[in-house]
Amino acid sequence: MNSLTTSFAARFPARAEHVLCNQGRSFALFRPHRARRTPRIVCMAEPYLITKLESAEKTWKELSVKLADPDVVSNPSEYQKLAQSMSELEEVVSAFKRFKDCEKQLEETKALAKEDGIDADMAEMIAYEIGTLTNQLKELEEKLKVLLLPSDPLDSRNILLEVRAGTGGDEAGIWAGDLVRMYQKYSERNAWKYAPVSSSEAEKGGFKTYVMEVKGKRVYSKLKYESGVHRVQRVPQTETQGRVHTSTATVAIMPEADEVEVVIDPKDIELTTARSGGAGGQNVNKVETAVDLFHKPTGIRIFCTEERTQLQNRNRALQLLRAKLYEIKVREQQELIRTQRKLQVGTGARAEKIRTYNYKDNRVTDHRLKMNFELTSFLDGDIETAVQSCVALEQKELLEELAQSVSTPAG
Repeated sequence: MNSLTTSFAARFPARAEHVLCNQGRSFALFRPHRARRTPRIVCMAEPYLITKLESAEKTWKELSVKLADPDVVSNPSEYQKLAQSMSELEEVVSAFKRFKDCEKQLEETKALAKEDGIDADMAEMIAYEIGTLTNQLKELEEKLKVLLLPSDPLDSRNILLEVRAGTGGDEAGIWAGDLVRMYQKYSERNAWKYAPVSSSEAEKGGFKTYVMEVKGKRVYSKLKYESGVHRVQRVPQTETQGRVHTSTATVAIMPEADEVEVVIDPKDIELTTARSGGAGGQNVNKVETAVDLFHKPTGIRIFCTEERTQLQNRNRALQLLRAKLYEIKVREQQELIRTQRKLQVGTGARAEKIRTYNYKDNRVTDHRLKMNFELTSFLDGDIETAVQSCVALEQKELLEELAQSVSTPAG
């Protein structure tokens, strides 16, 4: 390559500034700053994207000016608020700058390719550079699209995960237990902590209902796609003639809510106590530690026995009630959004059948994604590919909405 660039400079001294230097696998053009006609840069991104990016850049610049204002500097709370807003735009603005720089380099390189006196070797290098810059530009555009998507404010929250046996009798309870173990294993893969909150065991194994708390990094952002009906097709343990049965279990993902977000009127609650029974020592068998909580307005009933004291079980029951009431509120808001833009992937309505687990074919079918997965590893907690596919599909839907929101005139 050095010989090529040296040869180019020797044969075309007037254009020696066009020498391309090899930097790894890409080439960089070096030219001295001199008066010459600069090609007009034609933006290659979609118009709606540039509109959003220029707006974000303008806001970022305005915030940087405000942060230098002595009045703002002397007000810690206001300064922190503005600094946070500016920080949230930092990555978008930085990526947009790289995008514009790359676009400018591409246009200049294309202009260079049209100049006279370029030999075959140099034309090849320029063509390579154009290809490299074009790919970089496409990658940056895709990144910018994702960065512009509105973030879900609930994504960073911990959750309460409820699995409830559906149709299928005893087999539905066993299947609910299998799903509980699947989510426990997935939590372990993500280094999340989980703990039981409330459970009701089924007669032949598994659970009628099971609620567990899951804590960790951005738990809701991943598990929110698991809400819905999970159907299983297999020969049950209770089946003596080898027939395949279809059973279901319903999963609900509830972001944790604090007391400020959900206010519970004590008059709306009926609370009774009972002896827990079972393992746990003499205390749970002789003292009424179990709590049965009934919320009159919604008809929600919660029975907590997992903790060792009545106070602990009462607090757990109230925590679960808050989460359930908050989930209802969030679900109503999301249904309005889903109605407006017809999202295929969201937190998933409870009545929505999202997956079928087919034991005979060792296959899991996600009906939202129209994709299949291997059953054995899936039940062992290896559901990350399905989760990320749901993320990608939701991003696609949001991008379409974003483009439509800009292209559709207001009013």
